[in-house]
Parts: sequence; structure tokens; C-alpha cells
Amino acid sequence: MSTINTSGAVYDARQLGKGRMLVLGLQHMFAMFGATILVPTITGLSVSATLLFAGLGTLLFHCFTKMKVPAFLGSSFAFLGGYATVVAMGNELGMSQAEALPYACVGVVAAGLLYFVLAAAFRLFGVKRVMKLFPPVVTGPIIISIGLILAGTAVSSILTNWWIALIAILVVIVCNIWGKGMIKIIPILLGVLASYVVAAVFGQLEADKVQALHDAAWIGVPFYWQNTGMYALGSGDWSFLITAIVAIMPIALATMIEHIGDMCAISSTCNRNYLEDPGLHRTLMGDGAATILASLFGAPANTTYGENRRVADTVRYDLLGGYPQFGGEPRGFDRQPQPHHHSPDHHACRRHQLWLRRRCTALRQHWHLGSGCGSHCGYPGRSYPAQQEGRHGECGV
Repeated sequence: MSTINTSGAVYDARQLGKGRMLVLGLQHMFAMFGATILVPTITGLSVSATLLFAGLGTLLFHCFTKMKVPAFLGSSFAFLGGYATVVAMGNELGMSQAEALPYACVGVVAAGLLYFVLAAAFRLFGVKRVMKLFPPVVTGPIIISIGLILAGTAVSSILTNWWIALIAILVVIVCNIWGKGMIKIIPILLGVLASYVVAAVFGQLEADKVQALHDAAWIGVPFYWQNTGMYALGSGDWSFLITAIVAIMPIALATMIEHIGDMCAISSTCNRNYLEDPGLHRTLMGDGAATILASLFGAPANTTYGENRRVADTVRYDLLGGYPQFGGEPRGFDRQPQPHHHSPDHHACRRHQLWLRRRCTALRQHWHLGSGCGSHCGYPGRSYPAQQEGRHGECGV
């Protein structure tokens, strides 16, 4: 196995090889798994449907964003209050939790439609104008509040077996700081595996859940028709449907602000402006479409996951940006500028690169430093030998 340079980020996932891509994909899966299944556990929705439509929603999101934004979509905690409210109102009408939840899913579908409304606003008026309504002083506290709400869940989970949790975090810290090669790249995956092995050795695994996993079917439909939003739409009880929509739809205002904050954070991590390319209107439509799809089939609303962004930020790799199998160039993190030898004309070349960056709009997303520049870009100065990797942007460098 070849050595990986962990000092920079990987832009082309094919450089890693299929084995490493699989391992890093597993790490992302473990990072999202706990939070994703916690929402259906709390609300009473199907865990299997949640996992299925988190995956399908993520793929749909990447189709909307042209395979450019490295993000994973999992269950949104912001709608927990909405689900509880609709279930409570259903109980007053004599409905059980299972009977009321499909109506809540219809409310989430309506909330997903609001994403398309905001996306249209971004498309019509531009990112800069609309973003004036969402300054950091607005988006920041909302994201912080959602994180603080989830902190209690993390603490309660740790208290169930704090020493196993301590082993997991210690393994992650040691691997991330002192690990070499692949060990440094997959600290979270190793932390999960190490804590699981320790739990198994000391008999800390719950026997009934292990047996349930053993007895579960390998293949099956993960949802029932009567538990889906489509079933509620066909029920004809429009009075309760409208009530559920009014109760849940406004929550989308908070989740859309959360989405904008996540896109800003991902852009910062990847050193790319995803608000401009592929555009915030596309990421909003992808998030909204994933939420609508999941809710129609009885799964929770989806949202971009900060857990996976932090995994990618920690190991400086992300494989969720796109793959050749989906018809697009593999995209992940921006590759860091490679070291190069300074030529005598280095400073003049540097001035050319700065000029080029201002002149060529296409290069703003694809440019990288080199040791020379071509003479065919229209640069009003001296010509230098072209030493760039291929052709980038409209200028042909």
C-alpha cells in the first residue's frame, strides 16, 4: 500500500484507491450513524427507513449540486418538537402515535417545499442580497443552540457506560495526534472498533439487541404503507393535515438558516465558495428534495450533517463529493498548493497569477499555484514557460 501525504487534502478520490475509499466511507458511516438513528428512536419512526432515505437523500443532494459539495444528509433534530406536537394533537383525537406520525410527515413535506421558495429567492436576487437577511449574528446562534440541545443527548449516552466512551475518545485522540499513514486518517473508525471490542470482551454488549440483529432478515422493505406521508395524504382527513402543516412548516425557517451555516462551514473547510458554485440555490433544493423524499416514505427530515464535516476536517479527506460512477469528476477537498522551486521570474509570475485570478472568473474555483505561466492568456507583460497541470478555466492555462 502506497504512502499517503496527510499534510494536504485530496481533490481526486481516485488517488486513494478503492480500499482506502471504502475504509474512509465506513468512518463517515460511523460518524453519522448514532445521530441518524437517534431521531427515529425518539419519535417512533422507522429506523430502517431512516437509514435508507438518508443514503438516497444524500445521493439526490449530490445530483442537485453537480457532485461538488462534500456533504452527508442525515436525520434532523430540529423537527423533534414538531413531531411531538402533532402526536399530542393526534392523541386528543383518539389517534395512536403510529397513526399520527404520517400526518407529521406531511407537515415536514410542506417544510421541504419552503426550501425551494428560498432557493428561488437566491436564484432571482443573488446570494449577496439575500444573505443580508442571514448575517452571522443570526445563523451562528441558531447553529449553536441546536448543538447545545444535542449536547444533553451525548452526555446521557456517555453516562450509560462512561469508561467505554472514554476508551473510544482516547483512541481517537491518540490516533489523530500520533498516528501515521492510514492510522492518522481513520481515527474515528478505530475508536469505534476499539471500544466495541473492549465492550465485547468485558460482556458489555446487550444480549437481546445482539440476538435481534442475528435474527433480522437480510433483505426486506424498510417501511409500511400506512406509516408513510403518502398514506396520510390519501386519508382525506384534511383538517388534521392542515393542522400538522401549520404546526411543522415554520420549523423550516430555522433549518434553512442551519443549512446556510453548514454550507459556509463546508466552504471554509474545503477552501471553496460553494455558495457561488454550485450555488446556494442548488444546495437548498437538494436539501429540500431529500427531506420531501424521506418524509413521503415515513422517514425523518434530512439535513446536512456537521458530524461528517468535522470528520473530513479532522482527517483532511472527503469522499462524498462525487465519484466517476455517477458521471462526474471526483470532487472532494481542494488540493493544497504543491511546493515548487522558485524561478528567477517567480515574483513576476506571482503577479500574473493574481492578475489572472481577478480576470478569469472560471479560475476562481479551479486555480492553483505553479512555477510558471503561459503566454496565451493575454497577460500584459512578459511570457514565461507554462508549467501548470493541464488546462484550467477559460483562459486555457
